[in-house]
Amino acid sequence: MTTATLAAGALALSLAGCGDSVDPVERLGTKTPQAAQPTTTAPPSPSGAPGDEAYKKWGLKSPLEFAPKPAQKPALAPADPGKAKVVDRIPVPPTDKVVFLTFDDGAEKDPEFLKMAADLKLPISMFLTDNIASSDYGHFEKLRDNGSGSTINNHTLTHPNLRTLPFAAQKKEICGQQDRLEKRFGTKPVRFRPPYGNYNDDTLRAASECGISQVILWRVSMQINNFQYAEGSALKPGDIILAHFRGPSELKGSTEIQMTTRMLQRIQEQGYRIGRLEDYL
Repeated sequence: MTTATLAAGALALSLAGCGDSVDPVERLGTKTPQAAQPTTTAPPSPSGAPGDEAYKKWGLKSPLEFAPKPAQKPALAPADPGKAKVVDRIPVPPTDKVVFLTFDDGAEKDPEFLKMAADLKLPISMFLTDNIASSDYGHFEKLRDNGSGSTINNHTLTHPNLRTLPFAAQKKEICGQQDRLEKRFGTKPVRFRPPYGNYNDDTLRAASECGISQVILWRVSMQINNFQYAEGSALKPGDIILAHFRGPSELKGSTEIQMTTRMLQRIQEQGYRIGRLEDYL
C-alpha cells in the first residue's frame, strides 16, 4: 500500500505546473497500462437519451454516446479483510471505449449547470465535501434526481490530506460525512474519494468501519481546457474522469458549463462513450 500511495504522489508531482491546471491539482491514481481500441457505437443509456437538440444547445457538434448497463459487471479483485477496496479504473475490455464522469467538492452551485446535466442526461458520480457543499445540498439533490442516474458519495467533512491524520481523525472525517449525508439524503453512501487521492492503510480501515465498500480514485482529471493524464496522452477504456464543481474564480474566468463542454468535446473527439460508474461496480 505504501508503494501505491507513493506512486500516486509521484505522478501528481510530475503533472503539476500545467498552464490551465485547477488549483489545487488533485492527485492521480496508480498506473496499470491498458491499450485503447476502436469500437462500434452502442445504444443510449437505459436512463434515457437526451433530446435531439440538447447537444447543440450546450455547444456540442454531435449527440453524446452512452454505454448501456453491462449484462455482467467487470470483475474486481476482492478487498483486503477489514479494508475498503481501491478502484482507479474499471477493468473493461480494451475494445470497450467507455469512460465515467465524477465531480468533486461542491463549491460551485450554478443553476444553469443543473439544466445542462438534465438536458444531456449526464450520469455524474458526485463526491461531496460537507463544509463546501452543505450551504446548498438541495442543488446536488436536484442533480441526483434529474433522471440521469447520478449519485451522491462521500468526500469527507472538511477536505483534509488524510495521510497526515491519525486513524481516529480520519474516521471522524469519513464517518462524520456519512452521518451528514444520511441525515440529508436518507442513505449512507458506500463509495468514498479521499481528498487529493491521498490515502493509506488507516484510510481504508476507517472507510470500511464507516460503511464504505469502495474508495474511488481516477486516472484522468479535467482541468480548465484539457485533460491531464496519469499515463500517456489519451483516454483509455474504463478511465474514471475527475472534474470539480468550480466556478470562474477557480477556473481563471471559465464557467462550470464551459469547462464541462470542453470535457465532453474531448471525450467525443477521442471516440468514447459515457457510462454510469455505479452500473460497473
